[in-house]
This record gives sequence, C-alpha cells and structure tokens, in this order.
Amino acid sequence: MIDLYTWTTPNGRKVSIMLEETGLEYTTHAVDIGNGKQFEPEFLKISPNNRIPAIVDQNGADGPVSVFESGAILIYLAEKTGQFLPASGSARAKALEWLMWQMGGIGPMMGQASHFANSAPEQIPYAIDRYISESARLIGILDKQLANNEFVAGDYSIADMAIYPWVSVGFDIISGAKPDMVGEGTHWRRWLAAMAARPGVEKGMAVPPAQS
Repeated sequence: MIDLYTWTTPNGRKVSIMLEETGLEYTTHAVDIGNGKQFEPEFLKISPNNRIPAIVDQNGADGPVSVFESGAILIYLAEKTGQFLPASGSARAKALEWLMWQMGGIGPMMGQASHFANSAPEQIPYAIDRYISESARLIGILDKQLANNEFVAGDYSIADMAIYPWVSVGFDIISGAKPDMVGEGTHWRRWLAAMAARPGVEKGMAVPPAQS
C-alpha cells in the first residue's frame, strides 16, 4: 500500500498518474497547500522541504519508506514495479534525461510564469516576459523531440508523466503569448491528445479531486 500526500498541482499529478498506470494500490491524503497544511509537523516528517507530493510505501524492501520530490518518487516507483523506466543502457539514460529536463526546466519556468502573470502582488512585465519566453522556448524543444518520437523518450515512460501535467495546463497561455516561438505545435499537440486518451493519465489527473 502506498500513501500519497498530494494536492491539485502538476507536480502532484505526476505521481498519481504513475500510480494509476502501474496499478499499485494507494490511498490519497489531500494536503491543502492553500491553507498551509504542508507546514504541519506530521507532513514535515515525510517531506522536510514542505512540498507536495510525497509518498510512504508501507511495503518497502526494508519496511516502510518515505520519499519526497516528484522526480525521486517517479524513479522509486518505476524501480519498484519494473515499469516505465528501462533498467539500463541508452534508453534509461534518455528517459532520465527528459525527466530532469522537466524537473529543472519546463516545470520551474511555467511555475514562475504563472506566478508572475497571475499571483504576484504587482505586475512586472520583465519577469512575465522572461518566464513566458523561456517556457515557449522549451515547448519548442519538446515539439522537436516529438517530431521523431511517439513519446518523449521513445517509449512511454516516467518522462511523459512528468512533463504532461505541466504542458497540459499551460500550453494555451504560453502558445497564445509567444506563437512565433512555439510554432504550430503539430507534434506536441498530437502527444497531448495521446496522453489525455490514456485511462491512467485521465484518472491520475483527477487526484485529488479539484476543489470547488
């Protein structure tokens, strides 16, 4: 049994997609980050960086084990199940390469773009343009990668699960603001549709249910 501590964010939904795709049994614990629940002592024991998602695997190899950071969780679950991450060689390197690309690139850039455009106490045009432009550049790179690959790293993998929640919620804003940088997006739009059609992705994107 996996205990999943999560919220309605792209980072959280990477892990719920993986859990749905692997078929692992899990229980969801909603951590309302809007109300500061991520700072509660019990959660900090699991995730000392006060960020979701985090998991506790009650059936770890050496007993219960907790893991925080979405990328680390995806790798842990892939190695636990033997699914969605090649065991060795260039295929494994490629999947990890694109997972790290999401972790260090398109996720943070889209997050900052959303913050400065929608949540910052004052509108700072330079910051908004900087982060939207970098997000658009990265979407363009994604499109080029998908021109010759059905999925990001070739076969469907944790790289796709990591990238999809971010791009699926941000592509309209980014492509609308920087159409010259994003281009037509033929390949990433095809990939978005293929991802959305997967039952595991659809179910994972609804965990936890959106708050009214």
